[in-house]
Amino acid sequence: MEAASSTTSAPVVDLKPKPNSTTDQKETAVQLDFDALKAKYDKIKSAYNALKKEESAALRKYRQESEIRAYAAELIKLQHYLETHAKRMIVVVEGRDAAGKGSVIRRLTRFMNQKHCRVVALGKPTEEQRTQWFFQKYISQFPRGGEVVVFDRSWYNRAMVEPVFNFCTEEEHQNFMRGVVGFEKDLVRQGTILIKLYLSVSKEEQAKRFEVRHNDPLEQWKLSEVDLQAQEMWEQFSEVKYEMLKRTHTSETPWTIVRSDHKHLARLNAIRVILNTVPYENRDTNLNYVPDKKVIRSGALELERLTQQRIKKGHFVN
Repeated sequence: MEAASSTTSAPVVDLKPKPNSTTDQKETAVQLDFDALKAKYDKIKSAYNALKKEESAALRKYRQESEIRAYAAELIKLQHYLETHAKRMIVVVEGRDAAGKGSVIRRLTRFMNQKHCRVVALGKPTEEQRTQWFFQKYISQFPRGGEVVVFDRSWYNRAMVEPVFNFCTEEEHQNFMRGVVGFEKDLVRQGTILIKLYLSVSKEEQAKRFEVRHNDPLEQWKLSEVDLQAQEMWEQFSEVKYEMLKRTHTSETPWTIVRSDHKHLARLNAIRVILNTVPYENRDTNLNYVPDKKVIRSGALELERLTQQRIKKGHFVN
């Protein structure tokens, strides 16, 4: 009898790690904890950066306002000089929409004695004023001895805004351009201190400021129909600005150009310009009264710059 051969198979060993539900759950929990912690960290970091940025902006604003206050103290001394010597001062502040005219005027007049300082911003002429000599409504607002009057826009509306938007006839515009220089020279000859500031904003910065006004409910009141067309009519405004400077900038009644893309520097240097027009006493010798050449330029230099732009490019850039 043939013996039966017994072949016993070797047991198969599975070397692959068996899933361990407990371990997987722990790893998942750890991953979830890590993701949650990272999300919290990112949130805290974002809040910290926002706070740091806000604090930095607040500190910068505080420093800027402190710097302005030092010069504001000098403006009070200037005002005292005008009162003591019965001098009259007119400050004309012109420029495109959103150039920063209002903020310059506020920094200029904030600490002045309001009994001897006025800001004049005339609206549309009345029917009666339309029948009067053009300068008449402005003359009625001129300062007495010892007083400062700041015009937030002035008779130069007829040189810029009115011709661009056809608010006056070409004859009225040309009559103004022919007569304004003599009018201003008479003022200066009779003892009035006349300061003409033109705030020059770039097209890009103007667009940014319009966007802020459009989106901020507290600023929307500043937007007008004229503002909304300012960007489209940039070139037309550049043309009348050039013509105005060419015909009304004189040695006796000069224009001073204030580049106003940087608001604080525009305010500070505008004040410096005004302080340098009067030989008042007891100046603070620790302050710098020299206008920054990057911000302030004479009307003559601005004319030269615009003329070169027109020659090289065939149009005005800014």
